[in-house]
Amino acid sequence: MKIAISGTGVAGAALAHWLHRTGHTPVLIEQAPEFRRGGYMIDFWGVGYRVARRMGIEAAIRDAGYDIGSVRSVDDTGKIKADVGVDVFRQMIGDDYTSLPRGDLAAAIYDTIDGKVATIFGDSIASVDARDDRVGVTFEHAPPDDFDLVIGADGLHSNVRRLVFGPDEIFEHYLGCKVAACVVGGYRPRDELVYVTYNTPGRQVARCALRGDRTMFLFVWRTTDDDVRRPAKEQLHNEFGNAGWECPQILDALDGVDELYFDVVSQVKMDRWSQGRVQLIGDAAGCISLLGGEGTGLAMTESYVLAGELQRADGDYRTAFRRYEDRLRPFIAGKQTGAERMLGFFVARTRFGVWFRNAALNAMSVGPLAKLLAGSVRDDIDLPDYDF
Repeated sequence: MKIAISGTGVAGAALAHWLHRTGHTPVLIEQAPEFRRGGYMIDFWGVGYRVARRMGIEAAIRDAGYDIGSVRSVDDTGKIKADVGVDVFRQMIGDDYTSLPRGDLAAAIYDTIDGKVATIFGDSIASVDARDDRVGVTFEHAPPDDFDLVIGADGLHSNVRRLVFGPDEIFEHYLGCKVAACVVGGYRPRDELVYVTYNTPGRQVARCALRGDRTMFLFVWRTTDDDVRRPAKEQLHNEFGNAGWECPQILDALDGVDELYFDVVSQVKMDRWSQGRVQLIGDAAGCISLLGGEGTGLAMTESYVLAGELQRADGDYRTAFRRYEDRLRPFIAGKQTGAERMLGFFVARTRFGVWFRNAALNAMSVGPLAKLLAGSVRDDIDLPDYDF
């Protein structure tokens, strides 16, 4: 089948990989003028890691990744309040674990199809006309085309979802936080292979040293205002300008940065993920939010399962879509529930909450507690074996 995929992120690139591998003709459509690398740091483990191994990209991910040694929490003077070694997390989830920028993971996937799968950069889908035998698609710039299927792999604010299923406000559920991330060069101080966090009530800023004398910063803060139209840097200065620690110099550093990721922290909840010949995957269908820490791995899993079910159904997309959703919907719903529970831990609301978070991090160094918590992060799903 000829299949249009909106989005070249982790979900879109992974789906294109599996569809191409099983004999289909995927076409990727990406609004950005070129492939985007970098982004904020993610932890990559679990079922997504197993899919990456089946794709043959484990070595590339390891090369791009960082063996972070510890997660450290500091106070406004820089004094260490909690320091937990990553070996604790390995006890919880196993050795299949690394940390890397989200875009670098997507790049490792995209490199497997670069030159093999057609990609339209600098364009987006303008309309979708789904009929019984095909889907007519118009674009902002490219000429119209017909496809057998259209897949929305275009993230939290999915264009395909909006065109086919309805406006964002029906499906997006704001969790009361915003997030921003950027990378700057030459920042000091640096703590190699340490993820450093600083928390005040309702706010967290973290930094992580990257190769090439670069530093990634991640900001998360609570707010009832879900408006992202005001400039991101203005909002960051308002929220973190008087927050203490290194915040003033961090804000000075990001003022010179052109690329800044900025968005709301939300989940997507839908009654169905498909309509006719149009299917949603990844964050477009069931975003768990960054609080869940596993969105990329889930996107890779969804892409693998969707391609596998299409193959098992021998092109009967209705059967494939139904089986895909039946297999994954309970799993994604459980991950969303877990992510909501992490909100108070990720961005504590009170000073006591900040103290409790640090105490919990320190307590995680105790082996039995780490094993007790393991069930909250391990993936309770059997990965199907498809005949790829």
